[in-house]
Amino acid sequence: MITIKKAITKKDYTDFVMFPSKLYKNSKYWVSPIINEELEMMDKKNNPVFKNAEAEYFLALKNNEIVGRIAGIVNWVEVKEQKKNKVRFGWYDVIDDLKVSEKLIEAVIDFGRKRKLSFIEGPVGFSNMDKAGLLTYGFKELNTMITWYHNSYQKDHLEKLKMKKLAEWVEYRIQIYSENDAPEKVKKFSNLIMKRYNLKALNFKKTKDIVPYIDEMFDLLNKTYNTLQTFVPIQQYQIDHYKDRYLRYIHPEFIKSVADKNGNLIAFAITMPSFSRALKKINGKLFPFGFLRILKAQKFNDKASLYLIGVHPDYQNKGVTAILFNDLQSMFNKRGIKEVETNPELIENKSIQAFWKNYESVLHKKRCTFTKTI
Repeated sequence: MITIKKAITKKDYTDFVMFPSKLYKNSKYWVSPIINEELEMMDKKNNPVFKNAEAEYFLALKNNEIVGRIAGIVNWVEVKEQKKNKVRFGWYDVIDDLKVSEKLIEAVIDFGRKRKLSFIEGPVGFSNMDKAGLLTYGFKELNTMITWYHNSYQKDHLEKLKMKKLAEWVEYRIQIYSENDAPEKVKKFSNLIMKRYNLKALNFKKTKDIVPYIDEMFDLLNKTYNTLQTFVPIQQYQIDHYKDRYLRYIHPEFIKSVADKNGNLIAFAITMPSFSRALKKINGKLFPFGFLRILKAQKFNDKASLYLIGVHPDYQNKGVTAILFNDLQSMFNKRGIKEVETNPELIENKSIQAFWKNYESVLHKKRCTFTKTI
């Protein structure tokens, strides 16, 4: 018999966060998130997103053993301001038993109906800054710090439950050229675009140099993605939270920006050294020695991850990304980076995907959200 239990106690929350460690313990490809960060994410006192959202966390039990988990989420900015009458689900992990998935999805649907919502979508987080998308292709690839890993049967479960694909993302693995072999057209195009629009590339050496630009970057993100189907405006208190959460992982040289003639930020790209291999080894625990592996990965690494790109609407489709990637190319060469993995890009974002044609690239992962009227 399968029963659903809502997480209430501290132990319940710990069980919720730790379940994937059991489910994927034999997987070569699942990378654990930082356990303490997952627990903080669920804590209303630590996560400011709860100023405009609410969530319930459900555990599925079979013969008194945990066999699945899921979160039901409402982002009230999305519902009230954007008129998307949606209940979100995320943190969806389950054994290969369709009935367990059915019970978990029913728990979220009931959560949504009680709040008079009309459709379900997931897996997603609280906003478009969180992890999103069920892995549908690329099961023999490590997930990154900001993506989920899933077993292949989970897609089958959702399809059998009459859920349909909604948003779709793709991810690429890009080989970085040596300095001498870098595409000459990218270099020339970068210089041409800077001269044509009177732009200036910004490079950072210290973390304190980035801080004055962070709010501008998030403002640019809102302007860049406000027409996309997954967009939810990022609130200032969320920005402050993301600063605290992620700034420690970012090396200043891995951020490239472009400003106009008046010094206004018009484009940026945030990359990081890849932490997947380090996170795999520490299994979600920073202490006592996990943080040392993170520091080592930050300084000595031949792989990087592309996390965010923002371009002001006035400069989209004008070649500004060439400036960013020309500067990134030089930095990658200097630091011995040979491969870059993109994080999820919505499939309709054709302009950035077209840019990868300048490099040797492979589409190595796909993911999507599933939806259903409730």
